[in-house]
Amino acid sequence: MLEIGSALRAAARRFGSPVAVTDVAELVSAADALTAAFPDPWLRTFSVKANDVTAIVGLLGRLGLGANVVSRGEWAIAARAGIPNDRVTLEGVGKTDEDLRVAVRAARADAPPRWLAVESADEARALARIAHAAIGDGSLDVLFRLNPGVVPDTHVNLAVGAASSKFGMTGDEVTAAVAMVAAGRGLRPRGIHLHVGSQLRSVDAWRDGIRRGLALLALIRGSWPEFDTLDVGGGFPILPLDEPAPDVGLFAREVAPLLENVPADRRPSRLAIEPGRALVGRAGYLVARVLHVREREGRQVVIDAGMTELIRPALYGARHEILALTSLGRPYPNGTAVATVRTSPARVDGPICESTDHLGDHELPELQRGDLVAIRDAGAYAASLASTYNGRARPPQVLLEPDGRLVLARRRGSTATLG
Repeated sequence: MLEIGSALRAAARRFGSPVAVTDVAELVSAADALTAAFPDPWLRTFSVKANDVTAIVGLLGRLGLGANVVSRGEWAIAARAGIPNDRVTLEGVGKTDEDLRVAVRAARADAPPRWLAVESADEARALARIAHAAIGDGSLDVLFRLNPGVVPDTHVNLAVGAASSKFGMTGDEVTAAVAMVAAGRGLRPRGIHLHVGSQLRSVDAWRDGIRRGLALLALIRGSWPEFDTLDVGGGFPILPLDEPAPDVGLFAREVAPLLENVPADRRPSRLAIEPGRALVGRAGYLVARVLHVREREGRQVVIDAGMTELIRPALYGARHEILALTSLGRPYPNGTAVATVRTSPARVDGPICESTDHLGDHELPELQRGDLVAIRDAGAYAASLASTYNGRARPPQVLLEPDGRLVLARRRGSTATLG
């Protein structure tokens, strides 16, 4: 924080607060780590829902990642970021008939997404109907989302691979959906998509989910040789720095032994990964200004950023470390070792008219109105989940380039567009 603090203070002076800052060097480092763990021929895509800032999607595209999208809106963001359709994967539990039509029209125009993943028999049936009417001579690769029915070591609301979640199909449902799609015009069943969960604190459920995906893929591939793709999703954790977490390489090392247990002619020939948080989470900072400091059953600090800019703490109790950038109007820690500066506990709250707009308890120095703080690890699910509740404009998105330049990636929202 000593190195980046001056840049974050500069961002607040230039763009106001709150302001979201993405450290490009950290982003590149995360992408490099992913590529080292899952090198070619792995297909690597970025889950756009984690951060929908066009400049960030484009930067990751230039680093070799495609775009994983769950709606026409995210697909449009990927297109604006320069990601061609053959590097876009369309997935998600909320696809409408119009979303399916857009994919079919793209296939008819000989510019389909890399694949479309279906979530249910209902969706498979709708896709087959739409393709029969509109795909013409085009073709569209289709994956089938398997719910692996595992118990991920994560928050219950992030355990999307649990049997009770709304995502994906059972093995029998996948088999039935494959038959529907195989009979459809211009549609090619190509494999299994699965996602165990987010913020995985261990590799056990990841391993079990892939094993089940491989078993089902091998079974179907016996009668459908082109059924050759396994997309294992993401889920690599970005946890507070004082909490142990498996790194991306540990997850990657689980895959090879699982593949070796599958007969060679039944193994997938295409493997894909689609992380989101692991790429952008650590790179993001949300810079906020202190509004109130008062004693209320201990010290309470209210800042000008909260659940409208970063909803994760209010949504499911996520913890983000908060660090002071100034103390009593002066830069902090101003080159002084943090351990030598006196701090005390403070409850930090946001400015929104909701009691759940709470950002946790943190060790902070003396603060007064106007001081600056930085919320760490805010690069994932902040920009994309930001809202205008309480009539608040979205904060600007700023890139901190490796040479220290601050580049505006998305302007602050305007109150003129509210209502």
